[in-house]
Formats: sequence, C-alpha cells, structure tokens
Amino acid sequence: MNARARLLVVDDEQSMREFLDIFFRKEGYEVQTASSVDEALAFFEACEFDVVISDIQMPDRMGIELLTELQRVSPETVVIMITAFSTTETAIDAMKLGAYDYITKPFKVDEIRLVVEKALEKKLLSSENIRLQSALKKQNQDRPLIGNSSVMRRMYDLVCQVAETRTNVLICGESGTGKELVARAIHANSDRSTKPFVAVNCGAIPENLLESELFGHIKGSFTGAVSDNIGLFAGAESGTILLDEVGELPLSLQVKLLRVLQERRIRPVGSAQDHEIDVRIVAATNRDLESSVREGTFREDLYYRLNVIQVELPSLRERIDDLPLLVHHFVEKFSKELGKPIHGVSDEMMSCLHTYSFPGNVRELENIIERGVALTRGEYIEADCLPTSITAPRSKDVEFTIPSEGVDLEALVADYERRLLRQALERAGGVKKKAAQLLHVSFRSFRYRLEKLGLDDSGEAE
Repeated sequence: MNARARLLVVDDEQSMREFLDIFFRKEGYEVQTASSVDEALAFFEACEFDVVISDIQMPDRMGIELLTELQRVSPETVVIMITAFSTTETAIDAMKLGAYDYITKPFKVDEIRLVVEKALEKKLLSSENIRLQSALKKQNQDRPLIGNSSVMRRMYDLVCQVAETRTNVLICGESGTGKELVARAIHANSDRSTKPFVAVNCGAIPENLLESELFGHIKGSFTGAVSDNIGLFAGAESGTILLDEVGELPLSLQVKLLRVLQERRIRPVGSAQDHEIDVRIVAATNRDLESSVREGTFREDLYYRLNVIQVELPSLRERIDDLPLLVHHFVEKFSKELGKPIHGVSDEMMSCLHTYSFPGNVRELENIIERGVALTRGEYIEADCLPTSITAPRSKDVEFTIPSEGVDLEALVADYERRLLRQALERAGGVKKKAAQLLHVSFRSFRYRLEKLGLDDSGEAE
C-alpha cells in the first residue's frame, strides 16, 4: 500500500518539511512538500494525493482553510492536522469540519506513522465502498431478477421480507439459477443498500489463502505479506458479504467462521487483536448441506447458524413459463452489446428451447442467447444457431452399428443413463420419487444412480 500512496506535507517550517519528507520516503511513500496553503492547492491542480499532513498555524493562511478547500476540490483525500499543544482546541474544531485526526507537537515518529497508516486504511475502505456501490448499481441494471411465474413471485415476496431483517440467510439452488443475484437483491432492498456488497467464491480461493482473504493479515505475518490487508469481511463493513459456495469451506475455516458469526469479531492473520465488525452474512450453495453435515464434511452448528432463513431458488425447468421473458431480456441485452438489430428468436428456436432441460439453468440460457446473437445474420435468431447438444435428435431406438474404431461402452451407457435421469426429473417436476417411478426403479436405486453420475447436487426435491 505504501508504494502506491502519495503524501503531501504542508508546513512553513523547512526543518519539519524535510524531516517528514525523509521519514516517509524511507517508509515507501511518494512525498511532496509545500510551504504554504496556496502552494499546496497548486499541487492539487496537477495531481491527486491520498493523505495531506498539514500544520494548523501558518503565516499566509490557516491549515483549516486548506482543509475546507480540499473538501471541495478533493473530498476523497484524507487530511491530518499537526498542532502545538496551545492550539489543540483548534485541531478538534478541524476534526469536526472533516479532518481525519490531529497530532500534537512534539510527536513520536511511531505515532505519526500509525496515524498515516490508519488514514490510508480509511481511504482504502471509502474507495472500495464507492467502487462496490458503482458495481452494484451496474449489476442490478445488467442482470436483474426476471420472472413472473408463481414460484418466482413467491420468491420475490420472501426476498422482500428477508431484506428487512438482519438475520443470516442461506440461498440454495442449482448452479446457474442466480443465487448471487438474489443476494444482491436482498442487499439492495435492505437498510444497508448504500454500504458495500462483497461477494466471495469460497471454492475459488486456495485453501492456504482463504483465512487471510476473509479476515485480513498484518504485514510480515507470512511469506509474501508485504503490507497489511484488511480482508473481505472488513471491506464489507456496515454492508453485506456473500459467502458463495460456502459448502466448499474446509473444516478449519468453518470453525473460524462460526466464531465470527457468534461474536461478530474477526482476527487478522498474525494479529493478537480482535476487531468488531458489523456485516450481514448471506451464504449460498448448490450442495445439499444437510447431507454434508451427516457425512461430517460440514459443521452442524455452522449450518444452523447460516440457515436461519433459507431461500430456495427454482431451476429453470421449474419455471419454464418464464422462458419467453428471459429470452427477450437476453436478446435485448446482447443486441445492444454486440450492436446488432435482433428482434427476437424464431418459433422453431423457441420450441427447441421449451423442450430442452437446461442443466445449466438461466446462466446456460444466457450463454445460448449470446451465441445466437453473435452468429445470426437476420433479425431473428434461428434454430440453426443453437448448439448441437440442443438440436441433435434423440432417437428412442438405441440400436446402432459399431464403428470400425470401436466405442467406449461405459461412457456411452453412462451418457444415455444420464439423459434418462434428467428427462425423468424434468417430467416429474424435480421430484425424485416420481422420477424413480417413471423409470421403474426404486427410490434408493434412483438416488444411487444420481450420485454415481454426479447429478445428486442438483437440488431436486425428494
């Protein structure tokens, strides 16, 4: 952080300017000095500074005048005032006007070092808040929740009710159903909507880095920790953090997350101090966490802490009535992005989409429409723009001639079995017992086949 931070020292005493210049350059900062308020403001016309350290008493104009002017021209800059003991009251007035802190002369170098580090941490948090709010606004515009089916209307009502509380929420659903969008909707409709929303994919961060990414670390706490890191929980202060794919957390991290949920405190790696946090926690998973609890891979106490309110997202198969709305939205979106005047999809293509099972749910549909918009040459996307996995005919007759190079029998049978299982689930509305009856197998055998083919995490109902 130091290597990128720019400091401006403003003091009419040359010895003080030179001392602070030398000291902070050794600390790794970029430093500029000014002998007056006017000179300091002139520097801001050419570049920006992260932190300004200014004396209060100066011959030309008071440091408070600089503070007031900087709040107008560079409100994101953090200002620290230096004052003599006799003008401490003036320094307090400066803090009321927006100064971050003040230091009384004579001061210790460790004191001013710490104040500047904390000031930069504050600026980093403020910048991150602004970035996240901007990203949230864009995300809500680009990928809103879409659907008018009865199951979606019930989910909207639940999201609105949940948003008004501060209770932990667990969002469950198959991959591609929009779990992060629901989490963002909960945040956007809550009293934390102006604060940060931080999404963490627990399965995408290496296990040895997870604790430091979540809770932060202090400089030198491990090899590569060249500076302090506040961590994602602290970055979501006063807002919401989404722990996506929470079922992927290793047991060692589950214990520490449970402590955070219980005590609302975090401890950065390498630190001996705890820090209080005010963060709403939303977790999401496509796993059956109850099964993970029974298998011993997920802590039961953590599960019940996270699962205070559960939001179950329907698969696209369960809300196929929303397909035309979703198709229209994605056609409109990608037509604008790719600069192509596409008005919709052909009747043949829509018919193909209606008969497809969408194992990848809404995310897969979005990719299909993006592909169609990119490939089509007319005003409507035709069925020939669809992937062959959707348009290839599925014969009921499984007899065929073995090619000269032979076939992988196990893979062929597994693929055919997988298709039948998915089709049975689709026709049964996701209810596994009904799907098993359609295939004339026991429920236990059906569950075994799902597990064997890696389909048991899809979230279908019992």
